[in-house]
Amino acid sequence: MMPRTPIKKAEGAALLFRHRHYFLVGALSVLLAGLVSRAIYLTVVDSEFLRKQGDARSLRIEPVMAMRGMILDRNGAPLAVSTPVISIWINPRQALAGNAPLSTLEHDLALPAGSLVARVNRNSRKGFMYAKRLLSPAVAERILAKDMPGVYGMTEYRRFYPEAEVTAHMIGFTNLDDQGKEGLELALNEQLAGEAGVKRVVKDLKGHRVQDVALIKAAHPGKDVTLSFDTRVQYAAYRELARGVAEHNATAGVLVSLDVNTGEVLAMANLPSYNPNNRKQLTVDALRNRAVTDQFEPGSTLKPFTVAAALESGKFNVHSHFNTSPGTYKVLNKLIRDHENYGVIDMPTLLTKSSNVASAQIAMALPRDTLPLLHRRLGFGHRTGSGFPGESAGSMQPSNRWNPVEIATMSYGYGVTVTALQLAQAYAVIASGGIQRPISFTKVTGPVPGKRILDEKIARAIIPMMETVVTQEGTALRAAVPGYRIAGKTGTAHKAQGGGYASDAYMSLFVGMAPASAPRVVTAIIIDNPRQGGYYGGLAAAPVFSRMMSDTLRLMNIEPDRSAERLAEQHRFPHPSTWARPGREG
Repeated sequence: MMPRTPIKKAEGAALLFRHRHYFLVGALSVLLAGLVSRAIYLTVVDSEFLRKQGDARSLRIEPVMAMRGMILDRNGAPLAVSTPVISIWINPRQALAGNAPLSTLEHDLALPAGSLVARVNRNSRKGFMYAKRLLSPAVAERILAKDMPGVYGMTEYRRFYPEAEVTAHMIGFTNLDDQGKEGLELALNEQLAGEAGVKRVVKDLKGHRVQDVALIKAAHPGKDVTLSFDTRVQYAAYRELARGVAEHNATAGVLVSLDVNTGEVLAMANLPSYNPNNRKQLTVDALRNRAVTDQFEPGSTLKPFTVAAALESGKFNVHSHFNTSPGTYKVLNKLIRDHENYGVIDMPTLLTKSSNVASAQIAMALPRDTLPLLHRRLGFGHRTGSGFPGESAGSMQPSNRWNPVEIATMSYGYGVTVTALQLAQAYAVIASGGIQRPISFTKVTGPVPGKRILDEKIARAIIPMMETVVTQEGTALRAAVPGYRIAGKTGTAHKAQGGGYASDAYMSLFVGMAPASAPRVVTAIIIDNPRQGGYYGGLAAAPVFSRMMSDTLRLMNIEPDRSAERLAEQHRFPHPSTWARPGREG
């Protein structure tokens, strides 16, 4: 075989090149035709597919925040409102990819140096995290104007409390998610909380909302709630309680005021208090609503109920007499004392002078379970049913401990613990002619029937006896209100301490009703551990009642029931300069 010449080799290579060229051109033509065909198909035949793909990259689902309902006082004054604010949030993936100046953002948000950077790095795979919530719109807009990668804003609502410390313990507050955490914000959360909605929006490549496309689910704002409180009465209560606590250098103070006819809470003041708009320095001690959570022995403020038990038994009447000489009375190994020897006294004088001896004599003359059972009927030992979070039930000795000594001391307010709200409700039973009405923190419209606890004649008989307490001869002259008949009772109880009683720490109490001729308002006042200016109920608590009740009766347009002439005749309210030191009470 002859070897191939160079010319023939060159011809073969050229032929091979042409074949490859034709093949490549053909392949590219087929590919191009396929792409064109696909484009035509997608554009003409399957345009819906392209639309969906485009939308998937631009359409987003966003929540529509719902505004929380307002809390109003009985006259429509706002006690809790929601204001729109901006929360700054970050998409960590976008922020890191776009080299967002996180240290600058930390400075703008007043965050500790490095804290935000560390959080973003920890959440680098996530698409959402809060940077800082509930900023004012002005501050948030300055930050958002810098257009940092992955940094966005969203509208939320912040709760604001116009009356601040004055109503803090009743209203409570919400958390960052606008859910009730304390007080009536918590108790009424289901009514107040709104229901968030959902909407579809168009966003650009930077995540900015360009257009609202459709409302998927409408947001429903929370319902407004009208409370039983009168802001004017509440302010007077808080002001006078604060004055009383300060004047007597007391540890704390509590005031509860009820509408006799409806059971509505007109005012509830607590000290120490706090500002719910700024809770940075909030302490546990300041947080609790002492009017419903704290239990204490009520001392002599229970004596009107001992009198009620006596009258109810039929063994005693308003004219019954008691020999309290020599000012002591022994029950088993317990020696019960009065502050002085009152001699022979009648039933009204028992309350006027606050005789422990006469009270114990009544208790010993009645069946063992009489007083405990009456106390339970009045509501002691179980919650009022107000629905207020954290409400205490108080306590009573179990029946197997109802020995003579326990029964005797119970007659003048030891061996049973109550809350201020329970005590006010019990006095409202007397004030209403024997009817107990449910406690209500919301405004009541229409009559409230209630349930009968005491015979009306008995309740009506006790009120004039309690009027004698607020006289020159009684322990609570300083509770008097010019122009009005006042009925009430003082109490001074040693504070429980270490399984016994402190020798130098007291609870100072006064509970009263006005006007006594037809009671409309009952107010209970407790001054906890007064350390100067006297610790008796007539000295520490009674003046608070006088000042607060004077304002309350005026604000409620309740007419005076005592003329100036009759007042002068009876010498029941002399000029303050002539006030004598109130007598002691148990």
